[in-house]
Amino acid sequence: MHYLACDLGAESGRLMAGTLDRGKLSLQEIHRFENKPLREGASLRWNVQKLLLDLKEGLRRAVNLKLKFESISADSWGVDYVLFDQAGERMEPVYHYRDPRTKWGVEKALAKISWPEIFAESGIQFMAINTIFQLAAEELPRLQKAKFLLGIGDACNFYFSGVPRIEASMASTFQLYNPHLKDWSEKLIAALGFPRALFPKVVASGTRLGQMRPELASELGMAPLEVIATCSHDTGAAVAGIPAVGSDWAYLSSGTWSLMGVELTEPVMNEAARELNFTNEIGYGGSIRFLKNISGLWLIQECRRQWSREGREFDYSTLTQLAQEAPPFICLINPAAPEFLSPVNMPAQFAEFCGRSGQASPSSAGEVVRCALESLALLYRRTLRQLERLTGRRVECLHVVGGGSNNDLLNQMTANAVQLPVLAGPAEATAAGNVLLQGLALGHIASLERARGILKDSMVTRRFEPRDAEEWNRASARFESLCPERSTL
Repeated sequence: MHYLACDLGAESGRLMAGTLDRGKLSLQEIHRFENKPLREGASLRWNVQKLLLDLKEGLRRAVNLKLKFESISADSWGVDYVLFDQAGERMEPVYHYRDPRTKWGVEKALAKISWPEIFAESGIQFMAINTIFQLAAEELPRLQKAKFLLGIGDACNFYFSGVPRIEASMASTFQLYNPHLKDWSEKLIAALGFPRALFPKVVASGTRLGQMRPELASELGMAPLEVIATCSHDTGAAVAGIPAVGSDWAYLSSGTWSLMGVELTEPVMNEAARELNFTNEIGYGGSIRFLKNISGLWLIQECRRQWSREGREFDYSTLTQLAQEAPPFICLINPAAPEFLSPVNMPAQFAEFCGRSGQASPSSAGEVVRCALESLALLYRRTLRQLERLTGRRVECLHVVGGGSNNDLLNQMTANAVQLPVLAGPAEATAAGNVLLQGLALGHIASLERARGILKDSMVTRRFEPRDAEEWNRASARFESLCPERSTL
Protein backbone atom coordinates (compact mmCIF):
# COMPACT_ATOMS: atom_id res chain seq x y z
CA MET A 1 0.00 0.00 0.00
CA HIS A 2 1.29 3.46 -0.92
CA TYR A 3 0.31 6.80 0.61
CA LEU A 4 1.28 10.47 0.18
CA ALA A 5 2.09 12.71 3.15
CA CYS A 6 2.40 16.50 2.79
CA ASP A 7 4.44 17.66 5.77
CA LEU A 8 4.78 21.42 6.09
CA GLY A 9 7.18 22.91 8.61
CA ALA A 10 8.04 26.48 9.50
CA GLU A 11 11.33 26.29 7.53
CA SER A 12 10.62 23.75 4.80
CA GLY A 13 7.97 21.48 3.37
CA ARG A 14 8.16 18.05 1.82
CA LEU A 15 6.00 15.57 -0.01
CA MET A 16 6.73 12.04 1.15
CA ALA A 17 5.67 8.67 -0.19
CA GLY A 18 4.98 6.04 2.45
CA THR A 19 4.80 2.34 1.69
CA LEU A 20 3.42 -0.40 3.93
CA ASP A 21 4.69 -3.81 2.87
CA ARG A 22 4.63 -6.99 4.93
CA GLY A 23 4.45 -5.20 8.25
CA LYS A 24 7.20 -2.68 7.48
CA LEU A 25 7.00 1.04 6.72
CA SER A 26 9.35 2.79 4.33
CA LEU A 27 9.43 6.49 3.46
CA GLN A 28 10.68 8.18 0.32
CA GLU A 29 11.15 11.90 -0.06
CA ILE A 30 9.63 13.00 -3.36
CA HIS A 31 10.06 16.76 -3.14
CA ARG A 32 11.50 19.07 -0.50
CA PHE A 33 11.13 22.83 -0.74
CA GLU A 34 11.83 25.98 1.20
CA ASN A 35 9.10 27.68 3.21
CA LYS A 36 10.26 31.26 3.37
CA PRO A 37 7.93 33.92 4.79
CA LEU A 38 7.37 37.27 3.11
CA ARG A 39 8.25 40.48 4.91
CA GLU A 40 6.33 43.63 4.03
CA GLY A 41 7.59 46.47 6.15
CA ALA A 42 7.30 45.27 9.74
CA SER A 43 4.74 42.60 8.81
CA LEU A 44 5.53 38.90 8.29
CA ARG A 45 3.29 36.71 6.12
CA TRP A 46 3.26 33.18 4.72
CA ASN A 47 3.55 32.59 0.99
CA VAL A 48 0.76 30.00 0.81
CA GLN A 49 0.49 30.26 -2.97
CA LYS A 50 4.10 29.12 -3.32
CA LEU A 51 3.51 26.26 -0.85
CA LEU A 52 0.62 25.01 -2.98
CA LEU A 53 2.65 25.31 -6.19
CA ASP A 54 5.47 23.34 -4.55
CA LEU A 55 3.03 20.66 -3.43
CA LYS A 56 1.67 20.43 -6.98
CA GLU A 57 5.21 20.02 -8.27
CA GLY A 58 5.69 17.24 -5.72
CA LEU A 59 2.50 15.54 -6.88
CA ARG A 60 3.65 15.66 -10.50
CA ARG A 61 6.83 13.93 -9.40
CA ALA A 62 4.74 11.38 -7.51
CA VAL A 63 2.90 10.55 -10.72
CA ASN A 64 6.25 9.73 -12.32
CA LEU A 65 6.86 7.06 -9.68
CA LYS A 66 4.15 4.95 -11.34
CA LEU A 67 2.78 3.80 -7.98
CA LYS A 68 -0.86 3.35 -7.04
CA PHE A 69 -1.37 5.75 -4.13
CA GLU A 70 -4.32 5.08 -1.84
CA SER A 71 -4.64 8.48 -0.20
CA ILE A 72 -3.08 11.81 0.68
CA SER A 73 -3.04 13.96 3.83
CA ALA A 74 -1.42 17.24 4.86
CA ASP A 75 -0.07 18.32 8.23
CA SER A 76 1.53 21.59 9.29
CA TRP A 77 2.58 23.72 12.23
CA GLY A 78 -0.27 24.97 14.43
CA VAL A 79 -1.81 28.33 15.36
CA ASP A 80 -1.62 30.04 11.95
CA TYR A 81 -4.76 30.19 9.81
CA VAL A 82 -6.09 30.98 6.37
CA LEU A 83 -9.27 33.01 5.85
CA PHE A 84 -11.53 32.11 2.91
CA ASP A 85 -14.11 34.39 1.31
CA GLN A 86 -17.69 33.59 0.32
CA ALA A 87 -16.49 32.01 -2.93
CA GLY A 88 -14.07 29.75 -1.05
CA GLU A 89 -11.03 31.71 -2.27
CA ARG A 90 -8.06 32.37 -0.02
CA MET A 91 -7.92 35.86 1.49
CA GLU A 92 -4.52 37.47 1.71
CA PRO A 93 -2.51 38.12 3.75
CA VAL A 94 -1.94 34.88 5.64
CA TYR A 95 -0.12 36.17 8.71
CA HIS A 96 2.96 34.54 10.22
CA TYR A 97 2.78 33.76 13.95
CA ARG A 98 5.83 35.98 14.49
CA ASP A 99 4.09 39.02 12.99
CA PRO A 100 4.31 41.85 15.55
CA ARG A 101 0.53 42.39 15.55
CA THR A 102 0.16 39.60 18.12
CA LYS A 103 1.29 42.03 20.84
CA TRP A 104 -1.81 44.17 20.56
CA GLY A 105 -3.89 41.05 19.90
CA VAL A 106 -3.00 39.88 23.41
CA GLU A 107 -3.92 43.27 24.86
CA LYS A 108 -7.28 43.37 23.05
CA ALA A 109 -8.19 39.79 24.03
CA LEU A 110 -7.27 40.13 27.71
CA ALA A 111 -9.28 43.36 27.92
CA LYS A 112 -12.38 41.27 27.11
CA ILE A 113 -11.75 38.04 29.02
CA SER A 114 -9.20 37.09 31.66
CA TRP A 115 -6.34 34.66 31.18
CA PRO A 116 -7.64 32.22 33.84
CA GLU A 117 -11.00 32.10 32.01
CA ILE A 118 -9.27 31.43 28.68
CA PHE A 119 -7.26 28.57 30.16
CA ALA A 120 -10.28 27.12 31.97
CA GLU A 121 -12.11 26.88 28.64
CA SER A 122 -9.24 25.77 26.39
CA GLY A 123 -6.53 24.18 28.55
CA ILE A 124 -3.98 25.73 26.19
CA GLN A 125 -0.82 27.43 27.40
CA PHE A 126 -0.24 31.15 27.00
CA MET A 127 1.76 32.15 23.95
CA ALA A 128 1.34 35.48 22.22
CA ILE A 129 1.39 33.62 18.88
CA ASN A 130 -1.79 31.64 19.64
CA THR A 131 -4.65 31.93 17.16
CA ILE A 132 -6.96 33.48 19.74
CA PHE A 133 -4.64 36.50 19.97
CA GLN A 134 -3.94 36.61 16.24
CA LEU A 135 -7.67 36.79 15.54
CA ALA A 136 -8.09 39.45 18.20
CA ALA A 137 -5.56 41.54 16.25
CA GLU A 138 -7.63 41.28 13.03
CA GLU A 139 -9.87 44.09 11.84
CA LEU A 140 -13.50 43.01 12.36
CA PRO A 141 -14.58 43.90 8.78
CA ARG A 142 -12.02 41.43 7.39
CA LEU A 143 -13.32 38.68 9.67
CA GLN A 144 -16.91 39.51 8.71
CA LYS A 145 -16.01 39.28 5.03
CA ALA A 146 -14.62 35.77 5.51
CA LYS A 147 -16.82 32.69 5.21
CA PHE A 148 -14.58 30.33 7.20
CA LEU A 149 -11.01 29.80 8.38
CA LEU A 150 -8.73 26.76 8.39
CA GLY A 151 -5.33 25.82 9.77
CA ILE A 152 -2.52 25.59 7.22
CA GLY A 153 -2.64 21.78 6.99
CA ASP A 154 -6.44 21.80 6.79
CA ALA A 155 -6.27 24.47 4.08
CA CYS A 156 -4.11 22.10 2.02
CA ASN A 157 -6.61 19.27 2.56
CA PHE A 158 -9.35 21.69 1.45
CA TYR A 159 -7.31 22.51 -1.66
CA PHE A 160 -7.06 18.79 -2.42
CA SER A 161 -10.66 17.81 -1.62
CA GLY A 162 -12.86 20.91 -1.72
CA VAL A 163 -14.18 19.94 1.74
CA PRO A 164 -13.60 22.63 4.43
CA ARG A 165 -13.03 20.82 7.71
CA ILE A 166 -10.66 21.46 10.60
CA GLU A 167 -9.24 18.40 12.32
CA ALA A 168 -9.30 18.23 16.13
CA SER A 169 -5.54 18.26 16.73
CA MET A 170 -5.26 21.50 14.75
CA ALA A 171 -8.39 23.06 16.23
CA SER A 172 -7.03 22.50 19.72
CA THR A 173 -3.99 24.69 18.99
CA PHE A 174 -6.26 27.68 18.28
CA GLN A 175 -7.03 28.18 22.01
CA LEU A 176 -10.70 28.40 21.03
CA TYR A 177 -11.49 24.69 21.44
CA ASN A 178 -12.88 23.07 24.57
CA PRO A 179 -11.29 19.62 25.16
CA HIS A 180 -14.10 18.54 27.50
CA LEU A 181 -16.84 19.40 24.99
CA LYS A 182 -14.68 18.25 22.06
CA ASP A 183 -15.83 21.25 20.04
CA TRP A 184 -15.33 24.99 19.67
CA SER A 185 -15.73 27.04 22.84
CA GLU A 186 -18.87 29.12 22.33
CA LYS A 187 -17.94 31.10 25.45
CA LEU A 188 -14.57 32.25 24.10
CA ILE A 189 -15.83 32.96 20.59
CA ALA A 190 -18.69 35.07 21.94
CA ALA A 191 -16.57 36.89 24.53
CA LEU A 192 -14.08 37.97 21.88
CA GLY A 193 -16.72 38.91 19.33
CA PHE A 194 -15.52 36.59 16.58
CA PRO A 195 -18.11 35.70 13.90
CA ARG A 196 -19.28 32.18 14.79
CA ALA A 197 -19.61 31.19 11.14
CA LEU A 198 -15.83 31.48 10.77
CA PHE A 199 -15.29 28.21 12.60
CA PRO A 200 -16.04 25.13 10.48
CA LYS A 201 -16.98 21.68 11.65
CA VAL A 202 -14.30 19.97 13.74
CA VAL A 203 -13.62 16.38 12.66
CA ALA A 204 -11.77 13.59 14.44
CA SER A 205 -8.27 12.61 13.40
CA GLY A 206 -8.44 9.99 10.68
CA THR A 207 -11.55 11.44 9.01
CA ARG A 208 -11.97 10.57 5.33
CA LEU A 209 -12.84 13.81 3.52
CA GLY A 210 -13.53 12.29 0.10
CA GLN A 211 -11.84 12.03 -3.28
CA MET A 212 -9.36 14.54 -4.66
CA ARG A 213 -11.07 17.24 -6.73
CA PRO A 214 -11.48 15.81 -10.25
CA GLU A 215 -10.12 18.96 -11.92
CA LEU A 216 -6.97 18.85 -9.77
CA ALA A 217 -6.44 15.13 -10.37
CA SER A 218 -6.90 15.70 -14.10
CA GLU A 219 -4.43 18.63 -14.13
CA LEU A 220 -1.83 16.51 -12.35
CA GLY A 221 -2.52 13.36 -14.33
CA MET A 222 -3.24 11.47 -11.11
CA ALA A 223 -5.53 8.51 -10.60
CA PRO A 224 -8.29 9.21 -8.05
CA LEU A 225 -7.08 9.02 -4.47
CA GLU A 226 -8.73 9.76 -1.14
CA VAL A 227 -8.03 12.84 0.97
CA ILE A 228 -7.79 12.14 4.70
CA ALA A 229 -7.58 14.51 7.67
CA THR A 230 -5.11 12.50 9.76
CA CYS A 231 -3.62 14.79 12.41
CA SER A 232 -3.44 18.15 10.67
CA HIS A 233 -1.16 19.49 13.40
CA ASP A 234 2.34 18.19 12.77
CA THR A 235 3.02 17.47 16.45
CA GLY A 236 -0.11 15.32 16.63
CA ALA A 237 1.17 13.34 13.65
CA ALA A 238 4.69 13.17 15.13
CA VAL A 239 3.46 11.76 18.44
CA ALA A 240 1.47 9.13 16.56
CA GLY A 241 4.76 8.36 14.80
CA ILE A 242 6.72 7.55 17.96
CA PRO A 243 7.88 3.90 18.16
CA ALA A 244 6.98 3.62 21.84
CA VAL A 245 5.50 0.84 23.95
CA GLY A 246 3.82 1.07 27.34
CA SER A 247 3.04 4.36 29.05
CA ASP A 248 6.15 5.30 31.07
CA TRP A 249 7.69 7.45 28.35
CA ALA A 250 7.69 11.11 27.45
CA TYR A 251 8.31 12.62 24.05
CA LEU A 252 10.25 15.53 22.69
CA SER A 253 9.39 16.69 19.19
CA SER A 254 12.53 18.61 18.32
CA GLY A 255 12.67 21.14 15.53
CA THR A 256 12.25 24.89 15.21
CA TRP A 257 10.17 24.51 18.36
CA SER A 258 10.57 21.89 21.08
CA LEU A 259 7.43 20.20 22.30
CA MET A 260 7.77 17.98 25.35
CA GLY A 261 4.92 16.01 26.83
CA VAL A 262 3.13 12.78 27.64
CA GLU A 263 -0.02 11.09 26.37
CA LEU A 264 -3.04 11.20 28.69
CA THR A 265 -6.68 10.20 28.51
CA GLU A 266 -8.00 13.35 30.22
CA PRO A 267 -6.82 16.99 30.19
CA VAL A 268 -5.00 18.57 33.14
CA MET A 269 -6.54 22.02 33.50
CA ASN A 270 -5.80 22.99 37.09
CA GLU A 271 -4.15 26.13 38.43
CA ALA A 272 -0.71 24.53 38.62
CA ALA A 273 -0.82 23.57 34.93
CA ARG A 274 -1.95 27.08 34.06
CA GLU A 275 0.77 28.76 36.11
CA LEU A 276 3.49 26.53 34.69
CA ASN A 277 2.13 27.20 31.19
CA PHE A 278 1.36 23.63 30.10
CA THR A 279 -1.07 22.82 27.34
CA ASN A 280 -3.68 20.19 26.50
CA GLU A 281 -3.72 19.50 22.78
CA ILE A 282 -5.72 16.76 21.10
CA GLY A 283 -4.02 13.68 19.73
CA TYR A 284 -5.14 10.70 17.70
CA GLY A 285 -8.22 8.95 19.03
CA GLY A 286 -9.15 11.90 21.26
CA SER A 287 -6.08 11.42 23.45
CA ILE A 288 -4.59 14.41 25.25
CA ARG A 289 -1.09 15.55 24.40
CA PHE A 290 -0.23 17.19 27.70
CA LEU A 291 2.85 19.15 26.82
CA LYS A 292 4.76 22.37 26.89
CA ASN A 293 5.64 24.24 23.74
CA ILE A 294 9.09 25.64 24.32
CA SER A 295 11.93 27.09 22.33
CA GLY A 296 13.97 24.83 20.09
CA LEU A 297 16.48 24.92 17.28
CA TRP A 298 15.07 28.32 16.30
CA LEU A 299 17.87 29.71 18.47
CA ILE A 300 20.51 28.22 16.19
CA GLN A 301 18.57 28.81 12.98
CA GLU A 302 18.42 32.53 13.77
CA CYS A 303 22.10 32.68 14.74
CA ARG A 304 22.97 31.04 11.43
CA ARG A 305 20.83 33.55 9.52
CA GLN A 306 22.52 36.46 11.29
CA TRP A 307 26.01 35.09 10.61
CA SER A 308 25.02 34.65 6.95
CA ARG A 309 23.97 38.31 6.80
CA GLU A 310 27.43 39.15 8.13
CA GLY A 311 29.09 37.08 5.40
CA ARG A 312 29.91 34.08 7.60
CA GLU A 313 28.36 30.93 6.16
CA PHE A 314 28.01 27.81 8.35
CA ASP A 315 26.11 24.61 7.70
CA TYR A 316 24.49 22.89 10.67
CA SER A 317 27.02 20.05 10.84
CA THR A 318 29.88 22.57 11.05
CA LEU A 319 28.11 24.50 13.81
CA THR A 320 27.56 21.28 15.76
CA GLN A 321 31.25 20.35 15.39
CA LEU A 322 32.31 23.82 16.58
CA ALA A 323 30.00 23.45 19.57
CA GLN A 324 31.48 20.02 20.33
CA GLU A 325 34.94 21.57 20.45
CA ALA A 326 33.92 24.57 22.60
CA PRO A 327 34.42 24.47 26.41
CA PRO A 328 31.33 23.37 28.37
CA PHE A 329 29.12 25.67 30.43
CA ILE A 330 30.85 28.98 29.68
CA CYS A 331 27.42 30.57 29.88
CA LEU A 332 23.74 29.68 29.86
CA ILE A 333 20.59 31.42 28.67
CA ASN A 334 16.92 30.89 29.39
CA PRO A 335 15.60 29.89 25.94
CA ALA A 336 12.06 30.62 27.12
CA ALA A 337 12.83 34.29 27.84
CA PRO A 338 10.70 36.56 25.62
CA GLU A 339 13.70 38.36 24.14
CA PHE A 340 14.60 35.20 22.20
CA LEU A 341 11.20 34.92 20.51
CA SER A 342 11.87 37.25 17.59
CA PRO A 343 15.14 39.19 17.99
CA VAL A 344 16.74 41.25 15.25
CA ASN A 345 20.18 39.79 16.02
CA MET A 346 20.15 36.47 17.89
CA PRO A 347 23.91 36.22 18.74
CA ALA A 348 23.82 39.78 20.08
CA GLN A 349 20.80 38.82 22.19
CA PHE A 350 22.82 35.94 23.69
CA ALA A 351 25.57 38.39 24.64
CA GLU A 352 23.10 40.86 26.12
CA PHE A 353 21.39 38.18 28.22
CA CYS A 354 24.71 36.85 29.51
CA GLY A 355 25.97 40.31 30.38
CA ARG A 356 22.77 41.18 32.18
CA SER A 357 22.92 37.95 34.22
CA GLY A 358 26.58 38.42 35.21
CA GLN A 359 28.03 35.72 32.96
CA ALA A 360 30.83 35.76 30.44
CA SER A 361 29.46 36.23 26.93
CA PRO A 362 30.17 33.63 24.23
CA SER A 363 32.98 34.86 21.97
CA SER A 364 32.79 32.47 19.01
CA ALA A 365 30.15 30.73 16.91
CA GLY A 366 30.99 27.42 18.60
CA GLU A 367 30.50 28.93 22.07
CA VAL A 368 27.18 30.48 21.04
CA VAL A 369 25.87 27.18 19.68
CA ARG A 370 27.14 25.21 22.68
CA CYS A 371 25.41 27.70 24.97
CA ALA A 372 22.18 27.23 23.01
CA LEU A 373 22.37 23.41 23.11
CA GLU A 374 23.29 23.16 26.80
CA SER A 375 20.56 25.64 27.69
CA LEU A 376 17.98 23.71 25.67
CA ALA A 377 18.97 20.44 27.36
CA LEU A 378 18.56 22.07 30.78
CA LEU A 379 15.22 23.51 29.74
CA TYR A 380 14.15 19.98 28.79
CA ARG A 381 15.20 18.78 32.26
CA ARG A 382 13.19 21.53 33.93
CA THR A 383 10.14 20.84 31.77
CA LEU A 384 10.29 17.08 32.34
CA ARG A 385 10.39 17.54 36.13
CA GLN A 386 7.34 19.81 35.89
CA LEU A 387 5.53 17.21 33.76
CA GLU A 388 6.16 14.54 36.36
CA ARG A 389 4.88 16.77 39.18
CA LEU A 390 1.73 17.78 37.31
CA THR A 391 0.78 14.26 36.18
CA GLY A 392 2.08 12.21 39.11
CA ARG A 393 3.83 9.93 36.60
CA ARG A 394 7.42 8.74 36.67
CA VAL A 395 9.01 8.94 33.24
CA GLU A 396 11.51 6.16 32.48
CA CYS A 397 12.72 7.20 29.01
CA LEU A 398 12.49 10.10 26.61
CA HIS A 399 11.73 9.63 22.91
CA VAL A 400 13.18 12.39 20.72
CA VAL A 401 11.76 12.71 17.21
CA GLY A 402 11.87 15.29 14.45
CA GLY A 403 14.83 16.99 12.80
CA GLY A 404 16.51 17.66 16.13
CA SER A 405 16.83 13.92 16.75
CA ASN A 406 19.66 13.93 14.19
CA ASN A 407 21.80 16.11 16.45
CA ASP A 408 23.71 13.55 18.50
CA LEU A 409 25.45 16.22 20.55
CA LEU A 410 22.09 17.60 21.69
CA ASN A 411 20.76 14.06 22.24
CA GLN A 412 23.67 13.23 24.58
CA MET A 413 23.34 16.56 26.38
CA THR A 414 19.63 15.88 26.83
CA ALA A 415 20.28 12.42 28.28
CA ASN A 416 22.85 13.94 30.64
CA ALA A 417 20.51 16.73 31.68
CA VAL A 418 17.40 14.62 32.32
CA GLN A 419 19.43 11.63 33.61
CA LEU A 420 17.30 9.22 31.60
CA PRO A 421 17.90 7.15 28.47
CA VAL A 422 17.11 9.08 25.30
CA LEU A 423 15.85 7.17 22.26
CA ALA A 424 16.40 9.30 19.17
CA GLY A 425 14.44 8.89 15.95
CA PRO A 426 12.82 8.75 13.62
CA ALA A 427 13.63 12.21 12.28
CA GLU A 428 10.64 11.89 9.95
CA ALA A 429 8.20 10.96 12.72
CA THR A 430 5.66 13.47 11.43
CA ALA A 431 5.57 11.98 7.94
CA ALA A 432 5.59 8.46 9.41
CA GLY A 433 2.67 9.32 11.70
CA ASN A 434 0.80 10.93 8.83
CA VAL A 435 1.19 7.81 6.68
CA LEU A 436 0.33 5.37 9.48
CA LEU A 437 -2.81 7.33 10.36
CA GLN A 438 -3.88 7.14 6.71
CA GLY A 439 -3.46 3.37 6.95
CA LEU A 440 -5.56 3.35 10.12
CA ALA A 441 -8.30 5.47 8.52
CA LEU A 442 -8.51 3.13 5.52
CA GLY A 443 -8.58 0.00 7.68
CA HIS A 444 -5.16 -1.21 6.55
CA ILE A 445 -3.80 -1.08 10.14
CA ALA A 446 -5.82 -2.36 13.09
CA SER A 447 -4.83 0.06 15.86
CA LEU A 448 -2.43 2.80 16.92
CA GLU A 449 -0.53 0.25 19.00
CA ARG A 450 -0.07 -1.88 15.88
CA ALA A 451 1.00 1.22 13.91
CA ARG A 452 3.66 2.02 16.49
CA GLY A 453 4.78 -1.60 16.42
CA ILE A 454 5.21 -1.37 12.65
CA LEU A 455 7.28 1.75 13.13
CA LYS A 456 9.42 0.11 15.82
CA ASP A 457 10.15 -2.77 13.46
CA SER A 458 10.88 -0.44 10.54
CA MET A 459 12.98 2.45 11.86
CA VAL A 460 16.34 2.48 13.62
CA THR A 461 16.49 4.46 16.87
CA ARG A 462 19.68 5.46 18.63
CA ARG A 463 20.02 5.16 22.39
CA PHE A 464 21.91 7.67 24.54
CA GLU A 465 22.64 6.78 28.15
CA PRO A 466 22.99 9.54 30.77
CA ARG A 467 26.47 10.57 31.91
CA ASP A 468 28.19 13.22 34.06
CA ALA A 469 25.33 13.59 36.56
CA GLU A 470 27.19 15.82 39.04
CA GLU A 471 28.36 18.26 36.38
CA TRP A 472 24.85 18.58 34.93
CA ASN A 473 23.29 18.91 38.39
CA ARG A 474 25.56 21.89 39.04
CA ALA A 475 24.69 23.37 35.68
CA SER A 476 21.00 22.85 36.43
CA ALA A 477 21.28 24.89 39.62
CA ARG A 478 22.85 27.73 37.61
CA PHE A 479 20.13 27.42 34.97
CA GLU A 480 17.31 27.55 37.51
CA SER A 481 18.60 30.90 38.77
CA LEU A 482 17.95 32.29 35.28
CA CYS A 483 14.35 31.07 35.07
CA PRO A 484 11.28 32.41 36.87
CA GLU A 485 9.34 29.58 38.49
CA ARG A 486 5.87 30.73 37.59
CA SER A 487 4.11 32.46 34.76
CA THR A 488 4.10 36.24 34.94
CA LEU A 489 0.51 36.46 33.71
